[in-house]
Amino acid sequence: MSGVSPRGVGRDPLTALRDGRVQGEAARLRAATRLLEGTFYQELFKAMRQTVPDGGGPDGGAGEEIFTGMLDQHIADAAALRSERGLGEALYRHFARAAGIPEGGASGEPPPGTGPEG
Repeated sequence: MSGVSPRGVGRDPLTALRDGRVQGEAARLRAATRLLEGTFYQELFKAMRQTVPDGGGPDGGAGEEIFTGMLDQHIADAAALRSERGLGEALYRHFARAAGIPEGGASGEPPPGTGPEG
């Protein structure tokens, strides 16, 4: 998720995970599952776009393809970060349970959408 940043990770969460800037097992797992969810959305958008026939107008060529890919990535990243009950959260709960991470993780913060406001 390059364009949108979860809590203090910066503009590139994948690099932040690799460099160890995401601290705590629960926070690392949450960041990784959100990255995976964003990648899933991006591939979904790409597959959906391939089902739409060309408009018959001028072809934008490689520039249009690059722009469309970047747009899909940005939308996918934003969707994954705002998703409170999506694929990323389901993966987080599954892997957290398997890893023995307590409910709410090391920070004691409840999963999104399960607190008093959600």
